[in-house]
Amino acid sequence: MHHGNRTASGQVYRQGELTAAHRTLPFGTRVRVTNLSNHRSVVVTITDRGPFVRGRIIDLSRRAARELGILKAGTARVRVVVLKAPRGAAARPRVRDGRR
Repeated sequence: MHHGNRTASGQVYRQGELTAAHRTLPFGTRVRVTNLSNHRSVVVTITDRGPFVRGRIIDLSRRAARELGILKAGTARVRVVVLKAPRGAAARPRVRDGRR
């Protein structure tokens, strides 16, 4: 759907990469996303803004959703943990549970 289009960070979105969109985290931030129902986790890089749907905290690339086992369902309860913020960004650890 968005494959090949530019993200808010200026990068080209590739559905086969481990990327995500978040409303406030700086571009380049690496986060671990864990599916709370099956405990699978994946590390993604924030490259875009969103999601803009109430109650959702992160939008995952197709590959990240597949690796978490939520591709068919479309959404799941997840935990997001900041692993590494880019230089100059606040480096405080943040954990957030919510819907993907």
